[in-house]
Order: sequence, then C-alpha cells, then structure tokens
Amino acid sequence: MASFAFYQPLSPSSSLSTLRKTLISDLNPKSRNPLSSFPLLQPKTLTLFPNLKPPTFRPPHSSTDITAISAATSQQSLKSRLKNGETLYGIFLLTFSPTIAEIAGLAGYDFAVVDMEHGHGGISDALPCLHALAATNTAAILRVPESSATWAKKALDLGPQGIMFPMIDGPKSARKAVSYCRFPPNGVRGSAHTIVRASDYGINEGYLSNYEEELLVMCQVESEDGAKKIEEIANVDGVDCIQMGPLDLSASMGYLWDPGNKKVREVIRAAEKGVLKEGGAYLSGFVMPYDGAEELRRRGYHMVAGAADVGLFRTAAVEDVKKFKMSLAEEESDEEKENGKVPEEKYWSE
Repeated sequence: MASFAFYQPLSPSSSLSTLRKTLISDLNPKSRNPLSSFPLLQPKTLTLFPNLKPPTFRPPHSSTDITAISAATSQQSLKSRLKNGETLYGIFLLTFSPTIAEIAGLAGYDFAVVDMEHGHGGISDALPCLHALAATNTAAILRVPESSATWAKKALDLGPQGIMFPMIDGPKSARKAVSYCRFPPNGVRGSAHTIVRASDYGINEGYLSNYEEELLVMCQVESEDGAKKIEEIANVDGVDCIQMGPLDLSASMGYLWDPGNKKVREVIRAAEKGVLKEGGAYLSGFVMPYDGAEELRRRGYHMVAGAADVGLFRTAAVEDVKKFKMSLAEEESDEEKENGKVPEEKYWSE
C-alpha cells in the first residue's frame, strides 16, 4: 500500500513543563523508538491509495534488464545481411553532424559511411556520429583518408561494422589493407582491445574471437590501373567488398569533367564483371546522375550509396531558394499586367 507519514502537532492542553518532563524522563538510549519521547514528532499513517500495490524494485543491472536491452538492440551485421542476399542502401556522411547521422539512421538507410577522406573531420569528429548511428541500429562504415596502419588502427578501435580503404590499385595494396585490420600474427594491427570502444571497452569478452568475422573490409578501386587488376584484388583473402570509385577513375583516364564518358563506363562495366565473375567479394557503388540505384542493383551491386548528406542539403537548399525567387518574379509579373504595364519590345540588336 502507498502510505505517507504525517506528524501530529502538540495538543493545546499540553504545557511547556509537561513537555520538559517528558523529554527528560524518556531520554533512554536503549529505547526502541526514539521518536516516542517527542509528542511533536509522533507519526500518524494515512493511506491514500488502498488498492495500489507496492512497486517491486530490482537492481538496475539485473539479468532481466540486460536480456531486454540485448533483444532490443540486436541486429544482423552487414556481412550477415550480405550473405543472406540482401541489397543494402546507404548514405555518405561528410558533415560529421551527429544530428544528420541520427536522421539518416531513423530514415531507414541500411548503412552510413562516415567519410574521413573527403569530409573535414577526423577520428574525434567521427565518434559522435557512430554514437548517433548506434542509437538507431544503423551500421557505420568508416572511410579512412589513406590506406595506412595508423589510420586503420584508430578507425577500427572506434568499433565500426566496416572500414573502407581508398586508392587500392593492386593485390599488394589490398593485402596490406587487410593486414591493418588483423592482429598479429595474421596482421599488424596494434592491440588495445581491453579498453577501446570496438570491444565495448573490454566488456565484450568474445571480441577477439569474432572481430574478423564481423568486420566488413572494403577496398576502393578508383584508377584505371586498379580496374585492370580488380579480379586479383577481389581474390585477396580478407577483402570482403570492392567499392567502385567512378570520379577518380574518370580523372585517371583523363575525363575529370566527364565521368559519364562512354570509355569510362566501359572500363567500369568490365571491372564489375570481373568482381562478380570471381564471386569472392561483394560489389558496392555510388549512384550517379547517369547511373541510378535501380540500374546498379540490376547489374549485381550488393551495396548502393544513394546520396551524400552535403548533396542532399545542397539540392534542397537551392530548390527552396529557387522556389521563393520564382514566386517573387511571378508576383511582380502579375502586378505589371494588372497595372497595364507591358514590357516594351526591343529591336534584336539592342
């Protein structure tokens, strides 16, 4: 029952001397109820809700709570979903805004690539985005600025589900990238697994047994040389996914301003077939104005990045301003017609 204790006030008939005698005579340290000597503080219980059952309390980290939290936050890894034949749709994040990252996750993207290669941020800026994505159960991939052991180590310690290495031009650089992701003796990754986020700060005792199986290693092929060796790259042990890079690829071929050039598309198509023919790695790519998401999926892409946060905001902002400016122009035109002002036609040379 829910009950509250109120304290009775001193009755009007009580005198100060009576109170003094009571206090003196009853000051017994062995008294079972120390409040019995103080009439002013006698508790009186009042039941407000007789039908209300008392709450049942349990420790904040009881097994029941942990089970419920685990069930609520469990999700399949990117590699598991790819093995199940899913086509995953994602977004690139270059603003390093945790709010934008959270919105992306809530919107339903299957994965988000936090881009440290072309975005302005680094490891410290990426971490809040990973927190935001984790809150929405959205898989995070970190694209590092360069393929190096140092960048890979710092990125992997944050605990992303995937890591993307740029500018992989051949099997040798692909093998190096894989080695950056594995602890000795299988690789060269520095170990601090007892204290980093990737292992839940050491709480996840099974991290060392599972990290290779759960981590998606992506190698980005974005040069003409890399495209020619793409089958060898895809066959490197530990390379899970090939990310096509059409912009840098077109630049390497001399078509920086024309990424949709026919010759560039032919090289990309041949590279795609090389990856899919071997079947050792998944295929990932970007949506381009001339190459939509549905077309990429039809050609066998397993992961499709449909947009970048900067591009989405830029387009929305430009369209918003354009819409307002056009409405102003239409209003001015309507006012001129109402006032009988018709623009004077000018001779073609004026």
